[in-house]
Amino acid sequence: MADRIAEEKINQIRQAVDIVEVISDYVQLKKQGRNYFGLCPFHGESTPSFSVSSDKQIFHCFGCGAGGNVFSFLMELEGISFQEAAIKLAAKGNTPLEISGMRGEQKVSNEIQAFLDAHELLRKFYHHLLVNTKEGQHALEYLLGRGFTRESIDKFQIGYSLNSWDYVYKFLSKREFSPEWLEKAGLIIKRERDGTYFDRFRDRIMFPIFDRNGKTIAFSGRALGGDEPKYLNSPETAIFNKSKILYNYHLAKPSLKKMQHAILFEGFADVIAADRSGVENGIATMGTSLTDEHITLLRQTVQSITICYDSDKAGIEAAFRAGNHLNDGVFQIKVAMMPDGMDPDDYIKKYGPEKFRNEVIDASLTWMAFKFLYFRRRKNLQREGDRLAYIDEIIQEISKLTKAVEKDHYLRQLAAEFSLSLDALKQQQQQIFFAEKRKSTGKIQPVNKPLIIVKQESGLKPKHYTAERRLLAHMLKTRDVAYKVQDLLQGNTFNYDEHQAIITYLLGFYEDHFEPDSSAFLTYIQDDNLRRLVANIEMMAINDELSTQELTDYIKQVLNYQKLLMIKEKVVEQKEAERRSDFNKAAVIGIEIIQLRKSL
Repeated sequence: MADRIAEEKINQIRQAVDIVEVISDYVQLKKQGRNYFGLCPFHGESTPSFSVSSDKQIFHCFGCGAGGNVFSFLMELEGISFQEAAIKLAAKGNTPLEISGMRGEQKVSNEIQAFLDAHELLRKFYHHLLVNTKEGQHALEYLLGRGFTRESIDKFQIGYSLNSWDYVYKFLSKREFSPEWLEKAGLIIKRERDGTYFDRFRDRIMFPIFDRNGKTIAFSGRALGGDEPKYLNSPETAIFNKSKILYNYHLAKPSLKKMQHAILFEGFADVIAADRSGVENGIATMGTSLTDEHITLLRQTVQSITICYDSDKAGIEAAFRAGNHLNDGVFQIKVAMMPDGMDPDDYIKKYGPEKFRNEVIDASLTWMAFKFLYFRRRKNLQREGDRLAYIDEIIQEISKLTKAVEKDHYLRQLAAEFSLSLDALKQQQQQIFFAEKRKSTGKIQPVNKPLIIVKQESGLKPKHYTAERRLLAHMLKTRDVAYKVQDLLQGNTFNYDEHQAIITYLLGFYEDHFEPDSSAFLTYIQDDNLRRLVANIEMMAINDELSTQELTDYIKQVLNYQKLLMIKEKVVEQKEAERRSDFNKAAVIGIEIIQLRKSL
């Protein structure tokens, strides 16, 4: 699909955006030296190995090997085509882009744009109805009576849908939105009996749902009276997938990045209430449990998360599930506890913003401390059986901790509460730890012996491999070096096929491009694996200038490898001749081996 966009336009798009800024929308980056580093979005990791070069406009992960330019980043992360990535980047860089000959693909793009335009128009219309019309006056009074402020209503663009069966249908149809598209967008519903359409939302408080970039993609309508359901949400569509959306993420993102901390609520009413109390880093899932997509998004932005769910049975169970899921995502986790039967919205209304911040959010429990309370539920610790079961559960949870100080702290806490021997608790904790080890590895590790750490191989590469990589790094950096290497090879090739393939691409690139351009070259390459390899080579630390001696040494290593292979073959032939007692032939081969070694 790349050939449908002129190379000149592709270069224009690439130069209009900065790869660091684009990737920063998905990955939290910190500058170290000349490059930026963060946790790789393509595989789970706790230590940053994902590097972005602002100078070269490329990225590379030293952990999983992913690499490329700004186009390939979007393509791999969002699973989109080159053309779709170009459209996104053109919009971000305010670069005009007209694509011809798309037909069916353009139709899909137009359809999605119509979904977004219709939602955006409705968001403004609903908000206008709420704050500026007589029809929305009763809904506005209802919200103000519930503690909402005009500032919150404007900030979150809350609106009102008329008590009409087809006002939205007619309103959007007059603006040339097709009914079929509006139905697919989830805004209207088709009657089966006669094929006519009616509005999905009627006489409800409308909460718009935004994607990570602030585009309206869905709605949640709250009933004003006793209508059921209390909340009516948009269905999942081509632009709305609730497993990927975190409510308020687009508004909270600056605070999330600055504080490196998120407050996770159950619903958007709690998020809005918390925002009124000064908690601007609040987010919520859309009526679903936390998903891997949610966690991936959070990993790109924050390091710690406080779970602030309702204090009823369902809320505590949901907090436990969320914490376990987040605990796999290398976050620091806390849990905010509230009085029984209260949710954050209720608490703020009753006790005020300051008390909510100080006595709920700031007083949050550590994840382990929350589990101490969680496993007490439904147990009578006065009974010996319940008490022993509780202690066993807590020791199992302590065994999952990775820090020795934390393990010691909580074991001492358990020992003090139940007047138990600390040594006995430590012994049981070790037994559980090694039992889990046996399950995961299938190997029995003796408890009474120290663990033996086996040092793995360094994975050093042969000299000729390193020489080829360093030559490629300099060839990618300087056009003249590329042609000089080609001349010095004297018709020979690199010893690794992928290295030779990169040379072939690079020389072809230099025929049309006078200056080296890492990002442009990655677009020029047609093979994904070669792109990753080039990105890896581009990140190598090399001297600014390639000296004549260094160049000669590298070329010598490349050319000598074939001679080394020949020497090995000659040695085998010599031994075979000696085995057959053909000493004359063995002597001749010996002379050949000496000459080959001298030539090295």
